[in-house]
Amino acid sequence: MTKVKIGDLLIGKGEKLALLGGPCTAESEELCLEVAGYLKELCEEFSVQYIFKASFDKANRSSGNSRRGPGMKKGLEYLAAVKEKFGIPVVTDIHESCEAAPVAEVADLLQIPAFLCRQTDLLVAAGKTMKPVNIKKGQFMAPEDMLGAVEKFRSTGNDQVMLTERGSSFGYHNLVVDMRSLQIMRNLGVPVVFDATHSVQLPGGLGNASGGQREFVRPLAQAAAAVGIDALFTEVHPVPDKAWSDGPNSLDFKQIRETLQAVTSIHALIG
Repeated sequence: MTKVKIGDLLIGKGEKLALLGGPCTAESEELCLEVAGYLKELCEEFSVQYIFKASFDKANRSSGNSRRGPGMKKGLEYLAAVKEKFGIPVVTDIHESCEAAPVAEVADLLQIPAFLCRQTDLLVAAGKTMKPVNIKKGQFMAPEDMLGAVEKFRSTGNDQVMLTERGSSFGYHNLVVDMRSLQIMRNLGVPVVFDATHSVQLPGGLGNASGGQREFVRPLAQAAAAVGIDALFTEVHPVPDKAWSDGPNSLDFKQIRETLQAVTSIHALIG
C-alpha cells in the first residue's frame, strides 16, 4: 500500500488512525477556529492524527436557495487562519479544475466530492498540483470501479491518493454502506477513509434539503473500524441543527468524543 503524506502526517497501513473533521461549511473564521481547537485537543487525547476539514463552497446543494459558503477567497483565508493558529494540516473540496492550483497553495490535502469522482479534468488538475488528494467514492460507483479514478490521478505522476467510502444510493432518499467496499478499495493499494456522517445522509430527504440520521454515525464508524480503515471522516459542529449544511448528519462535540473513543478502541484491537 502506498502511504499518503499530509503535512507532517503519514496515512496508511501501520500508521496511527487519522481524523478528517470539521464543519461541513466554513461558515466563519470563528467557527473554524472553535471546531479546530476542540478537535485538535481531542485527537491529542486519543493519539489520533488530525486534519481540519471545511468546505468554502457547497456546490451541490439540494436547493438553489441554500447557503453555499463564503467562497474560495474568504474560505481559504479561514483555512489559513486555522493552519497558522494550530499548526495542523487542512483539507477542502474542489469542484472545478481551475480551483485546484489556487486551493493547493493553502490546503495540504485536496478533496474530490463523490459526485465528481469520474471527472477526468478535475482529477488530472488535482494530481498536477502534486498535493495529496482524497477522492470520495461516488454514491453510484462500485468500489472496484474506483480504480479508474485512481489511475487518472496517477497518470500525472502523483501517487498520493486515498479513497473514501460514503455510502451508496439505495432507492430514493437513502444510502446504504457496503462494508466490503473498504477492503475492496484498500486492495487497490491506497489508504481508505470512512465518511461516517455523509453515510447517514438522506439525500433530498427534507424536500429542499438533505436529511440525516446522526444516531447511526457511531455504530457505522465502529463497523468500519472493525473492517479496517486508515482514517475517519466526520462533520462536526457545536450546534448541528444550526449548521448551514448537513446539520442532520453532523455531530456535536459530545458525540464526536464518544464516536472517536469507540473507533480508536476498535482500531487498536485490530492493529
